[in-house]
Amino acid sequence: MLDIRPLSPDYAVSPQIDPEDFAAIRAAGFATVIDNRPDAEIPPSHHAAPMRAAAEAAGLAFVVNPVISGALTMENVTAQAEAMAASPGPVLAYCASGNRSSIVWSLVQAGRMDPDAIIAAGARHGYQLAHLRPQIEALAARRSEGAS
Repeated sequence: MLDIRPLSPDYAVSPQIDPEDFAAIRAAGFATVIDNRPDAEIPPSHHAAPMRAAAEAAGLAFVVNPVISGALTMENVTAQAEAMAASPGPVLAYCASGNRSSIVWSLVQAGRMDPDAIIAAGARHGYQLAHLRPQIEALAARRSEGAS
């Protein structure tokens, strides 16, 4: 059963989805699905290749950006930001629980949203992002320095 948790008007997260969920995801208005789950964590039926085929058959863009639990990289953050920016409509990202997808989103939003709003968006759905405040603030400062 789909469990879509919106963090913003154009980005939501979900625990693991199934290949047969893509039609409902498309019907819910999403344009792009981001897979934040490494294939090594899941059975072959849910690996990136069959999930991509099912997503594309439903008319959705599909982006693979595996985030290893406890080993999030800036490359993951950049890839997520690029996929979000390239999407012609709302994005649904998934992992095992939605937590990693919410964490990577929070770092993408650094400097774009107030840190309190980022943390509150996750908290509404049970995702604890407060421990990321130092990283969010540091990224926001670095991005504002790069913009000036």
